[in-house]
Amino acid sequence: MTLLFTTLTLICFASNSLLTRLALGGGAIDAASFTTVRIVSGAVMLLALSAIAARHSSPPALPAPPALPAPPAVPALTLWRLPLLLFGYAITFSFAYVSLTASTGALILFGAVQTTMLTAALVAGERPTALEWSGLVLAFIGLVVLTAPGLAGPPLRGSLSMAASGICWGFYSLWGRDVKSPLASTTTNFVRITPLSVLVSLAMIGSAHLTTYGVLLATACGALTSGVGYVLWYSALAGLSATRAATVQFAVPVIAASGGVVLLAEPISLRLVASAILILGGVGLAHLTPAAA
Repeated sequence: MTLLFTTLTLICFASNSLLTRLALGGGAIDAASFTTVRIVSGAVMLLALSAIAARHSSPPALPAPPALPAPPAVPALTLWRLPLLLFGYAITFSFAYVSLTASTGALILFGAVQTTMLTAALVAGERPTALEWSGLVLAFIGLVVLTAPGLAGPPLRGSLSMAASGICWGFYSLWGRDVKSPLASTTTNFVRITPLSVLVSLAMIGSAHLTTYGVLLATACGALTSGVGYVLWYSALAGLSATRAATVQFAVPVIAASGGVVLLAEPISLRLVASAILILGGVGLAHLTPAAA
């Protein structure tokens, strides 16, 4: 199931990039409104899925158990760290793509994600095997081949915003490996950050710009490729080491670029084919040995 969840997740991540590029690159909606619609639609979808799941898993009524001592209080920082990381990722991701090209944004985002997750894994004592290191290096070379032609003079503000987005997503993935219920956790995260996204939109109401097309793209991004995609990702993380969770995400730019060829009529280039072989080969190489415990 880990392979299935991971594959579906990577498709959702790539679709996020495509939908965001379509909406923001074409000026169909402003970044703050896109983020708000994305988060609100994701929360609505997840609440609906949670209700359906609860209805189908309700156990038969049993006698009330004896009262137990109240569990210790959970620190507020622990309760809010995943929602805040998700919000940080979403808002900086949107604003970064206002000024960055797709290729530059992909390199900065996934470079930051990989650096964050691998550094944290090494600090925590995880030691990748030689094959995992080889696969990681090969995949990174492929990512550079894919994105390097668009790296000339990226705007500093957009670059910093996308780097922050990658760091947030890296920690969101790392700390999400211990989540017991992916659907419940992701629903809670989206619901908690909905007021934050609305506040950002209200603060930037003067620059708001919405079209029906932009709202539809943001809704699809939130309800399907984000809401459902993140549940799948948390499900996949249970079977992935931090090193492998970092490495497999290198495949997202390849899938996104391929989607651009199919959906946006972008030309197939030798660079795309070569980078796809390097990245997917590196991801495969990293999975030739059993996952670390």
